[in-house]
Amino acid sequence: MTLNNKIKYIRLNRFLSTSGIASRRNADKLIKSGIVKINGKLVQKLGTYININDIVTVYGNRVSSQKKIYILINKPKGFITSTHDPLHRKTIMNLIPPQIENNNKIYPIGRLDSSTTGVLLLTNDGYITEKLTHPKYNVKKIYNVVLNKIIKNEDINKIKNGKIYLKEGKVIIDSIIYVKYNQLRIKIHIGWNRIIKRLFKKLHYQVIKLDRINFGGFTKQKLKIGKWKILSEKTVYNIFKNNFYQ
Repeated sequence: MTLNNKIKYIRLNRFLSTSGIASRRNADKLIKSGIVKINGKLVQKLGTYININDIVTVYGNRVSSQKKIYILINKPKGFITSTHDPLHRKTIMNLIPPQIENNNKIYPIGRLDSSTTGVLLLTNDGYITEKLTHPKYNVKKIYNVVLNKIIKNEDINKIKNGKIYLKEGKVIIDSIIYVKYNQLRIKIHIGWNRIIKRLFKKLHYQVIKLDRINFGGFTKQKLKIGKWKILSEKTVYNIFKNNFYQ
């Protein structure tokens, strides 16, 4: 069974976006304008889901889904998680051959800031993107954390027991493990911006190294820092089967 056999539904605007017709915002405009049909029927309702086997047309022309591509990167420091940067800083797109980016219209998911390293996925698959980024799916992330000093046991207990509050609310983690000295491993599903660094700053620690080793079941797979590999659809399906379909 392939991933597409398992995945049956996708939002219409995402389908149009991943097919290269328009961005999701502009896809919504196309839908509202009354030029998009599903199986011959006009659709103008935003948020509509389609079956992957439905026939979608724009201006009477059938839209074909792009060939899906999945690229796993072990992100190094100093790269922005973006397709381009107005300040001309290095982006993760500088790590892959330009012909792959240009031919497949891939985008990064699972954002990491410039100083954070680790697992990052690039794809043109809208369904995968939604599954890995929408808060309702509680996607687990595992990080190796190095602090500027040894953490106190009482502070570890505060984190474990949900005693830390940030502006978004109480910080609930899945687990925290003391490794050695100033090193920890933390599993979390909250997707708040810079959550790990802000969590420890609240307790007066500085994160001097942050490395994501697992993102929704995707791991580095022995990739050296700065390296990438293309994942097969079968590999992606198996990861999803083990992490989302149980």
